[in-house]
Amino acid sequence: MKRPTQQIYNDYTAEDFLVWKTLYDRQMPQLRQYACEAYLRAVDTVKFNGDAIPDFARVNEILAARTGWGIHVVPCISPAREFFGFLAEKKFTATCWVRTMAQLDYIEEPDMFHDVFAHIPLLSDPDYCRFLAGLGELAMEHADDEEALELIGRFYWFTIEFGLMRQADGTLRIYGAGIMSSRGETLHCMVGDCTRRDYDVRAIMSTPYRNDIMQDTYFIVDSFEQLYHSLDEVRVVLAEMLSVSRTVRV
Repeated sequence: MKRPTQQIYNDYTAEDFLVWKTLYDRQMPQLRQYACEAYLRAVDTVKFNGDAIPDFARVNEILAARTGWGIHVVPCISPAREFFGFLAEKKFTATCWVRTMAQLDYIEEPDMFHDVFAHIPLLSDPDYCRFLAGLGELAMEHADDEEALELIGRFYWFTIEFGLMRQADGTLRIYGAGIMSSRGETLHCMVGDCTRRDYDVRAIMSTPYRNDIMQDTYFIVDSFEQLYHSLDEVRVVLAEMLSVSRTVRV
């Protein structure tokens, strides 16, 4: 199916609005309990609600004023080089199409409920955005190195997509978008049988993952500021892992 490359708001159907409302109203009560405080504040900042699909033009105005970020519409998942390149430019690639009612619980490719509901609110948080842009810049230092991009993608996976956060009061909360948009993953990472580890750059970059199952390992950060300040360590660990890999191949 051909996917749109720009948001034309009048093209959304009654089913599109119903799907958005159903998913939003189903997920938000869980997130009020389990999402990090920064995300819950951010949802209010970008004015998301269940009654209307977000208008990207209005959301971009809010983000531009707060952090200088914006949504860049793409039809499907972007290749790593393109995706990280946009992050370095303070643009987050997102689809603008909505899954069908028959796909409420599972969809193979990410639609805008994942891309927008889960990712976009935190683009109003300055500390989160500093980390995201820094990660994009690091990836662009290795733009022609597929192995490096794969390792950076792994780091992105265990932070931006499936990261957990320890709040100031010690409670464990979600900030990863792959969890935010999934009812099942939300409960799994919070109360399910899985491993929850303290943030460890080397461990993260040494841990493979699958994108077709519930995760069995999650890493816990204390703040987005911690993520940002760890980028120098990410750079060092990345260089070491690439060196070892290439020495072994020789």
